[in-house]
Formats: sequence, structure tokens, C-alpha cells
Amino acid sequence: MEPRFSRKFLLTKTLRRGALLLCLLAPAVSVLGNGNVVVRENVSAARREELAKKLQAITGLRSLGFDKFGLLQLGTDQGDHGSQSARDLLERAVEGNKVIVVEDASSRADVAFCRVVPGRWLSANGNKLPAYVVLIDFSDFRQIIGDGEARAAFDVGWGFLHELDHVVAESSDANEQGEIGECETHINVMRREIGLPQRVDYFFTESSLRADPNFGTKLVRLAFEQYDSGRSRTRHYWLTWDSRVVGGLIVNGQTAVVRSARNPSN
Repeated sequence: MEPRFSRKFLLTKTLRRGALLLCLLAPAVSVLGNGNVVVRENVSAARREELAKKLQAITGLRSLGFDKFGLLQLGTDQGDHGSQSARDLLERAVEGNKVIVVEDASSRADVAFCRVVPGRWLSANGNKLPAYVVLIDFSDFRQIIGDGEARAAFDVGWGFLHELDHVVAESSDANEQGEIGECETHINVMRREIGLPQRVDYFFTESSLRADPNFGTKLVRLAFEQYDSGRSRTRHYWLTWDSRVVGGLIVNGQTAVVRSARNPSN
């Protein structure tokens, strides 16, 4: 079954940019062959390094990085720690039959943290693999405040893996508040494998923190939790950000969703 995407994401402008992108990346894609995760040229060297470092920390793949063509290389230098499930997901993406392109979408109003949209090839010549564009707003992740444990469980690396799981595993997000969804369930397994708190809900809600009304902020929060076996209790952690800066707020009901993928209600 092909992944479903919200119609609001299928904007002509976005698709045209994606089509041009995939045409320009064709030489790099051909280097890797049947398996493609490639970063667009608009992702700076610093942000490529940031994404690679976050993925290294999650997977334990110490030599993971992007080569001179922008292709993701997993390497063979594996440490003693790291999530096996995350390594498996990246391997399936690199060795799979879909082209996955990473684009810097920082400061774009239509992207909250990350999301994925289908791409299309500019040229219809030859047999083209299905293509997807992962949009990452690196600046959004700098807006987050909260517990350190939760921050370690929700960064640009986790956002990328979430979108990757949508493409590779064709997983879905939650439709109702109080649900975590198939995709984030997969990501929570990875968090658990490296001892990080798990995300409790796909949706985020209005924060109990009070912002200065003179600045017109709308604070929201996202919950994480982790069972402490030593004290036989569950620890709760929170992340907070201004949804007017990051985006994702649904006005009715003051409930918000991280619009990082394919929730049909969006």
C-alpha cells in the first residue's frame, strides 16, 4: 500500500521543487545504485554534520555521515551502544528501492520540526524509483526548552528517523489524542533500546506555563515518560515551545499536532 499524505502537503510549488531536486540529484543517486538516501545541496555542511552526529548518537554508528555526493553512508564502525532498531531502519532505507531526499526547510511556516512529502522526477525517461523529500526545519529544534532527558529523545535525528519510518515501513501516525500511533511506537522502541524516555502522545497540548501576554506567545508541551525500576515509579518529562514560532497549533480545542507526516486529518 502506498503511503497516504495530507492533501495540503501536495502543493504544486513543493512538488515542483522536489521534481527539480530529484533531477539534479540523479548523478549522485546513480552512484549508490539500488538504495538511496541523499541530502540536498541546500543543507549546509554544519547542518549535515549536526544530523549525522545525532544519528551517530542514536545508532552507535560512529562513522555514519554524508559523502561528497551527499549520500548517506552508514559505515562499519559500530560502538558498543546504540539502537539496533534504528540501525535496521537506516539500513533498509539505504538498501531499499525508494529515493529519500533530505532538504533544509528551516524557518518555513509550513514545516513544524520535520515532515515528508512525495517527490516526482522532472524527467519521465527510464525507470525511476519512488521518491520522497524529508523536510527538516533545523531552527525549530532550537526553540525547544524542557527536561534534558526529553530533549535527548526529541532532536533532529529523531525527527528524521520518524519521517524515514513513514517512508520505509509505510507506518501511520495517530488520529486521536491519547494515541501514540504506529510510527511513533516504532521510534519509542529505539528510545527504549538506548535508555531514553518514550514519547507518550503523538499530539501536543497547551502548556500550563504562562507566557507574557504582551509577546503573543502560545506555549505548548509534549510529554515523555520512563519507568524507574530502582524506585518502582514512572518519571515524567516535558518539552515546551512557542507554537506561534514553530507551528503546528490547531486553534479549535487548543490542541496541536507535530505535523511531521501523514495525519489524514491535517
